[in-house]
Amino acid sequence: MKTIEQWLAEYAESHQNPTNKKIHFLAVPLIYLTVFGLLWQIPMPLAGFAEQQINWPLLICLPVLGFYFSLSFAIGVGMTIFSAAIVLFLRWFESAVMVDVWLASLVLFVLMWILQFIGHHIEGKKPSFFKDLQFLLIGPAWILAFVLRRFGIRY
Repeated sequence: MKTIEQWLAEYAESHQNPTNKKIHFLAVPLIYLTVFGLLWQIPMPLAGFAEQQINWPLLICLPVLGFYFSLSFAIGVGMTIFSAAIVLFLRWFESAVMVDVWLASLVLFVLMWILQFIGHHIEGKKPSFFKDLQFLLIGPAWILAFVLRRFGIRY
């Protein structure tokens, strides 16, 4: 298994252009959020889950967070905090906004992917996930690693 440093270095190879980097700093966290949002309102098959406010994104994020913790404790903690913030935001959004979570997420998801492909066109390199789908999970970690470095936190 690759180390976090190997993953981040390989991801960074196709994210050198400053414009592409800025696009990714906006689009990647929003895409992570929208994946939660797209799964948010899918009914749970067992009534007990719904009563406990457990939904598909909460269940699916557990192995994803396990992946992050396997790479780095700091990345795992950071992504757990970010995921929890998304859950709180979506619970608020669901009650405060008159648009279905899945619909708003779908629109934002499509827009952010278009923006990312524009960034890669500017960069002149294909997105990393064309090589390995795991890079879809490395993008958020790459941004978090940047933030952690800014605060002097080792990952």
